[in-house]
Amino acid sequence: MLKEIIIAIQSYFEAYGFIQKHRLWKWIIGPGIIYSLLFIVGIYYFWTSSNEAVSWLSHKIGLEAWLQQERNALLSFLFLMAGLFLRLILLLFYFSLFKYFFLILGSPIFAYLSEKTAAILEGTDFPFSFKQLAADMWRGIKLALRNSLWQTIYMFSLLLLSLLPVAGWITPLIALFVECYYYGFSMLDYSLERNKLSAGESINYVGRHKGLAIGNGLLFYLMHFVPVLGWVLAPAYAVIAATLSLHKIKTA
Repeated sequence: MLKEIIIAIQSYFEAYGFIQKHRLWKWIIGPGIIYSLLFIVGIYYFWTSSNEAVSWLSHKIGLEAWLQQERNALLSFLFLMAGLFLRLILLLFYFSLFKYFFLILGSPIFAYLSEKTAAILEGTDFPFSFKQLAADMWRGIKLALRNSLWQTIYMFSLLLLSLLPVAGWITPLIALFVECYYYGFSMLDYSLERNKLSAGESINYVGRHKGLAIGNGLLFYLMHFVPVLGWVLAPAYAVIAATLSLHKIKTA
């Protein structure tokens, strides 16, 4: 799995040269700007509402009053940390929902970019077919909905675990890897569908190559630490890097 994670990471760095060489910027900048604007607005409203939600819950169950009554520094620290990790889990959960919303919204561009990348790599031409593009979009939407359902189940379980002092501290890390896997899965599936794998076969394939999905999703998330530029480039880089990494596995 580690080897596949490295391949996925390397593919991100190779994506820049590939985009530059084949003049794909026009398919990246526009959708990236839209993604960035939605991301900024969404994060602002989520962060303010999540703080209010955690404070309301703490007040309702009487946690604040109990901690003030106990006046125990260790207990206060443990529950402070639990609240922090709860907010992190909620942030990842929000980002998960936002990500799937944009996957559905941007499915035409993602499907086209994956097809264009594969055509260049393989030296072939995939004739444009609106019917095929529509089929790719519909499959991408169905997969995004399927993955969002499973991820919501996992995230809800982790949300409950995060409420436990100490034991809940590892939940953001677990949640991050779950997020990376499912996002990378969605990016890889555009290529797998084009290679005539059914949805079930695609699920099995990615299950055998988890490293490609995790590595792809991990770099996607890390790019968000680069304000604005990283947000603009992250979605398109993810789909191009996924196509590049699958091509490496296929020709190895």
